[in-house]
Amino acid sequence: MANRFVLNETSYHGKGAIQEIATEVKGRGFGKCLVCSDPDLIKFGVAKKVTDVLDAAGIAYEIFSEIKPNPTIENVRAGVAAFRKSGADCLIAIGGGSSMDTAKAIGIIIANPEFEDVRSLEGVAPTKNKSVPVIAVPTTAGTAAEVTINYVITDAEKNRKMVCVDVHDIPVVAVIDPDMMSSMPKGLTAATGMDALTHAIEGYITKGAWAMSDMFHLKAIEIIAKHLRGAVANTPEGREGMALGQYVAGMGFSNVGLGIVHSMAHPLGALYDTPHGIANAILLPTVMEYNADATGEKYRDIARAMGVAGTDAMTLDEARKAACDAVRELSEDVGIPATLKGIVKEEDLDFLAQSAMNDACRPGNPKEPTKEDIVALYRSLL
Repeated sequence: MANRFVLNETSYHGKGAIQEIATEVKGRGFGKCLVCSDPDLIKFGVAKKVTDVLDAAGIAYEIFSEIKPNPTIENVRAGVAAFRKSGADCLIAIGGGSSMDTAKAIGIIIANPEFEDVRSLEGVAPTKNKSVPVIAVPTTAGTAAEVTINYVITDAEKNRKMVCVDVHDIPVVAVIDPDMMSSMPKGLTAATGMDALTHAIEGYITKGAWAMSDMFHLKAIEIIAKHLRGAVANTPEGREGMALGQYVAGMGFSNVGLGIVHSMAHPLGALYDTPHGIANAILLPTVMEYNADATGEKYRDIARAMGVAGTDAMTLDEARKAACDAVRELSEDVGIPATLKGIVKEEDLDFLAQSAMNDACRPGNPKEPTKEDIVALYRSLL
């Protein structure tokens, strides 16, 4: 069986990288851009850093900002209408996963109008055409949506998140500039950083993992473990490290899948609007413990990448515990809550567990969970 790897055509990294957006827009012959960003990034001038580049280069654009933190089907439909009305021929997504996921869905539907209902995009949709070109500019260091073939849209009517996987949706250009992330508050930095760590760890132990993805995931774990605390303290080194680490994790997991940390986190976001990174961070150590006996020697590698000393001399059980402990310690150090208390309601456990079992990330888990297993994992964190 062949292993497929899909990455951006071009990516830019480092301080000042956003200046290259004008180069790409002009070089690719685009006439007008629809800039997709959320209201807060518009309000606080973060998106302006990019629109200033467009203004200076004389590039025409319009702004679409009807984007929620967990973007909905209605947000996507509004964006499709805005794109058609604008006369744009490309999209610039500025923000976290919400802005980038919305832009991906808009771009796919414009190029494949038979999926205009949005719901039919769930799972692996049989689209025929590449998305309208997307230039993705992340403002958080976590989702790596700028380099993945995945996006998530909330079906508010059914209280569920739709995971969409499509090689046609990957942004043609990713611009990873740590200066775009410098205004992130501590809580968001911590949550998105732990999301990135979850991507790296789940991607490393997922059923689809292989040598090339392992290379990216282990390096991402090492970079994130080294730099997340500094990013939360807003040091330049921490910001730069996390900007790179989350992207490297995305290069891997986008191509091999994830596991039940994500499939359990998605319904928390859909039902309670729990920030995705926080949900992942709370779940990760506990789910790692559950999966440990199905991961061979991989937790020893994770512990080593997390900076744990003496891993080679540990027994396998000791190494597995060390990996889980190192993840839990990092999560605590950056201020992530330790439990789901105050978030999850007992009466919702059956719905949450069934949603997790139905989620597109669940089949990649290294261990086959039952619905009862999922309920027990949720309950253990109450």
